[in-house]
Amino acid sequence: MEKNCEYCGEHEHHHEEHNTREQLRLIIITAVLLIGAVIVEHQFALETWQLLLVYLVPYIIIGHDTLKEAAEGLLEGEPFNEHFLMSIATIGALCIGFLPGAETQFPEAVFVMLFFQVGELFEGYAEGKSRDSIAHLMEIKPDYATLWSKDEGGRSKEMTVAPDEVKVGDTIIIKPGERVPLDGVIIDGTSALNTVALTGESLPRDVAEDDEVISGCVNLSGVLRVRVTKPYGESTVSKIIKLVEDAGEHKSQSETFITRFARIYTPIVVFAAIALAVVPTLLGGVFSTWLYRALMFLVVSCPCALVISVPLTFFGGIGGASRRGILIKGANYMDVLAKVRTVVFDKTGTLTHGKFAVTAVHPDAIDDHQLLHLAAHVEHFSTHPIGAALRDAFPDEATDGCEVSDVREMAGQGIIAKVGDREVAVGNTKLMDAIGAKWHDCHHTGTIIHVAINGTYAGHIVINDQIKADSAEAIAALHTLGVNRTVMLTGDRQEVADNVAKQLGLTEYHAELMPADKVTHVEQLMGDGLAFVGDGINDAPVLARADIGIAMGGLGSDAAIEAADVVLMDDKPSKIATAIGIARRTLAIARQNVWLAIGIKLAVLVLAAFGVATMWMAVFADVGVTVLAVLNAMRTLRA
Repeated sequence: MEKNCEYCGEHEHHHEEHNTREQLRLIIITAVLLIGAVIVEHQFALETWQLLLVYLVPYIIIGHDTLKEAAEGLLEGEPFNEHFLMSIATIGALCIGFLPGAETQFPEAVFVMLFFQVGELFEGYAEGKSRDSIAHLMEIKPDYATLWSKDEGGRSKEMTVAPDEVKVGDTIIIKPGERVPLDGVIIDGTSALNTVALTGESLPRDVAEDDEVISGCVNLSGVLRVRVTKPYGESTVSKIIKLVEDAGEHKSQSETFITRFARIYTPIVVFAAIALAVVPTLLGGVFSTWLYRALMFLVVSCPCALVISVPLTFFGGIGGASRRGILIKGANYMDVLAKVRTVVFDKTGTLTHGKFAVTAVHPDAIDDHQLLHLAAHVEHFSTHPIGAALRDAFPDEATDGCEVSDVREMAGQGIIAKVGDREVAVGNTKLMDAIGAKWHDCHHTGTIIHVAINGTYAGHIVINDQIKADSAEAIAALHTLGVNRTVMLTGDRQEVADNVAKQLGLTEYHAELMPADKVTHVEQLMGDGLAFVGDGINDAPVLARADIGIAMGGLGSDAAIEAADVVLMDDKPSKIATAIGIARRTLAIARQNVWLAIGIKLAVLVLAAFGVATMWMAVFADVGVTVLAVLNAMRTLRA
């Protein structure tokens, strides 16, 4: 089933390419035939009906699809579309030469159809570029997984299967050059992963045993043995593909307006053109003159520039964002994103890495190295993040040969163990009080881990969550964009939150909050285009409540990613300003197209009604403006 779907997608892609080539071929043939018909008209004195036959050849070649679409619309009871307008205007132009005293408009009729197809070609090219920019994310979809197991004789066995056949707990082999098919944890091997398709980050990420890997990355060097932690349907790559595929289903406010506008506008224009042809004639005007003006009125008023360019602009904006590792789930969220004036952040995992690290060592009577050495040994078997931070700060702990014994964990206080022949206590002030060690406080902000040796205080170690390298840059960029409030909401202690807020230049913060408190604060802050940025399960309600929710997609929880409207695949806060900039630029280009189309059309419509405009001006006001609008829409794909 998997293979069939992939085949269909590939077939559809080639089919679109074939259609584009065929369309270009027809345009070239028609242009040559049109030039030939004009030469015949000037070289030979043909009857009007004979000349019509000459021009009908290029007209039918280039216009048969448009005429077919118009006929299908009539049969389905939905005639009022751009194909109907183009058909009725050009057929009228072909017929007008048979009216008494009227000049033939055969070349104009063919040219209108020709230029309309040129506009369609540009639209197809621009949309293809937009689809390609989104489709590069689809390339992260894995084709297969190599399942690893052992047979009855204990020999290794490998079997190639579809990714959705692999179960949680199974072991898979990922060889150099292969794409990671499912999320999991490395149980053997080291390598570097190319994550550019997911995050936009060009620098490979080094991984080793016990590191998590996410599907969609490419293994660059070593062979990896990975234990699968999520089924394919819940894997990172599967969720990303679903987000991208669903993005087009959410129309922006501008798109919805254009759709409603076209449905009302088209029949009004058709009946106005009929009135323009009939009413002046009844009042004594020349029918051929007013019919010609009515036909120009129809050609000019065709709304295809609006109907084509505005959705294409938003589609291009979504594609351009996806190329930068920003997944916007729908064009409607661009409207909201562009109006953001308040950004509220969660702290841990959003502005900070959410991983503890040693930031200061303050020994008493012994040196820094010895204090870290003893603390790391005592925390050797601990699964607590603080224990991991201490071990990371002293990487030689596992190989220095010291013997650790008699390990006792004191609930809510810390750990006591024998390292060699010394009893070492590592924990908080309660543990120090319990063993009678006279501790002293620290002026540094963070989690303070006290150490005592044989009941005597030996110093303390400061552990902190690390601020992300680009967090300060992200806040500064938002302020530059006119986001006047940057707020941090955290469940962490007041002094920790104060320290982070000052380092980053946030306008305000609120600390020691429960998840429900975050929702309350967001509701109080709402009213000026509010975005909330988070990554944890506890952030999901706030992400859903905010005007627009932005989730960290690399390490963020499934619940947060599901609840968010925008997902940052590389977890970089600086991408928030990028996303807002893309949204604002996309909306600006959409507005330019609307005013360009309406302004030129109104001017030529007035001229057409008074008989000043020519059919060539009508052609430009319709198809020419469409081409310009499509070219303008294509700018959304650029940085």
